[in-house]
Amino acid sequence: MKKLITLLVCATALSLTACAPEKPASTRVADTGGSRKGDFGPPQGEPIKAVLTSPPHVPPPTNRNYPAKVIVELEVIEKDMEIAEGVSYTFWTFGGTVPGSFIRVRQGDTVELHLKNHPSSKMPHNIDLHGVTGPGGGAASTFTAPGHRTQFTFKALNQGLYVYHCATAPVGMHVANGMYGLILVEPPEGMSPVDHEYYVMQGDFYTVGKYREKGHQPFDMQKAIDENPTYVLFNGAETSMTGPNALQSKTGQHIRMYVGNGGPNLVSSFHLIGEIFDKVQYEGGTHFQENVQTTLIPAGGAVTVEYHTEVPGSYVMVDHSIFRAFNKGALAILQVEGAEQPQIYSGKQVDEMYIGDKVVSLAPVAVAASARETGTLTKAQQVAAGGVLFKGTCSTCHQDDGAGLPNVFPPLAKSDYLLKDPKHAIEVVLNGLTGPVTVNGNTYNSVMPPMSQLTDDEVANILTYVLNSWGNTGPAISKQEVAKVRATTKRSEGAAH
Repeated sequence: MKKLITLLVCATALSLTACAPEKPASTRVADTGGSRKGDFGPPQGEPIKAVLTSPPHVPPPTNRNYPAKVIVELEVIEKDMEIAEGVSYTFWTFGGTVPGSFIRVRQGDTVELHLKNHPSSKMPHNIDLHGVTGPGGGAASTFTAPGHRTQFTFKALNQGLYVYHCATAPVGMHVANGMYGLILVEPPEGMSPVDHEYYVMQGDFYTVGKYREKGHQPFDMQKAIDENPTYVLFNGAETSMTGPNALQSKTGQHIRMYVGNGGPNLVSSFHLIGEIFDKVQYEGGTHFQENVQTTLIPAGGAVTVEYHTEVPGSYVMVDHSIFRAFNKGALAILQVEGAEQPQIYSGKQVDEMYIGDKVVSLAPVAVAASARETGTLTKAQQVAAGGVLFKGTCSTCHQDDGAGLPNVFPPLAKSDYLLKDPKHAIEVVLNGLTGPVTVNGNTYNSVMPPMSQLTDDEVANILTYVLNSWGNTGPAISKQEVAKVRATTKRSEGAAH
């Protein structure tokens, strides 16, 4: 009996389906995706050339109430750029930047994408847009050799914020070298107006050298396979949005940020210290969450966040997997100008020790590294570089003036312990120090953690600065002297990681 009832129900359903009139083609297209409200007919008017922008900038809204044919022209360029001060890397880019150019279209648009691969490129490339419905997101249609151009067309069926990336084998290597970006497919009614829109994208990078090791650094495939990045960065460089490059805003403004994660490996825990996201469109989709402190962004995913600025100051954007922020570079600054708001917040506007060397230029470090390569490095250059690095690694405990904290951290200024045997300081930095020490007649019993994540150059410059500041008169410490001590340490690599 149950089988008979089931057969009758199925037969009735099939009969109703067969009798129902066929939906118009435009309606059928609209029903294929999660976004059913759109104009999916043919493009109207003359073709429009898309305005593309480099990070952190965002193209203007489409401001259209009809679907159009939009032409997007992207060029792949392989180029050397700074990944950190004094550190260069060969990036593979869409449009010459990491992340690639921001693309903005409207739901229902017909997008004609032209992909060029610069003749100077060494590799073929293609593009996979997560906002495309079709094989490989376009990758199957855009395999482009150096000096060639390809093109394909797609219908923007679903609104949302989508990642695009290269999908040429080895895919992970292409993505790890910076080949990713965002495409925004606006809803038919457009995005609500805001005061500022910004484009931020996180990525993890794998170099043969250590974090901030100077010179040109090649890609390290084994580190990438092991998912052990040297750098985790916003917009492709440690200084992309710090110092003079910090994002700018004023109090009382409404900010929208389009935030993506190119990966290739790590999930981002995106957080803006001192702000709460009023609205988060998680996973780049249509739904949103409110009053969010930290939002997860998967590799190959994106979010749209909105918030209001009330209090002036320097706001720090981080991946809240926190060692990535302070030891791998995933840190950016939003500078908010305006009148103080003591009824909301009272305190320092900027806590430089917390932010460390991210609020100052690391240019002296690069100058010292270049001079060392040419054999012209001077003590003065080491002192200048060491002063910048000291702020980011040592000043929290020992203070900017080297005075330390009474009964807690010993002074470095006019320190008899330090000046008695300056070379011993190398061992302290690399191996750490635990237990009581007597400095200038006072006993201190704190912990100095090992700092072996610093390169030999950085240790040499920091110690040269310390030994020649605040009334100290000491020698310059060389990279070779640090390397010799490092070779004798029990855990010469990773003790402080």
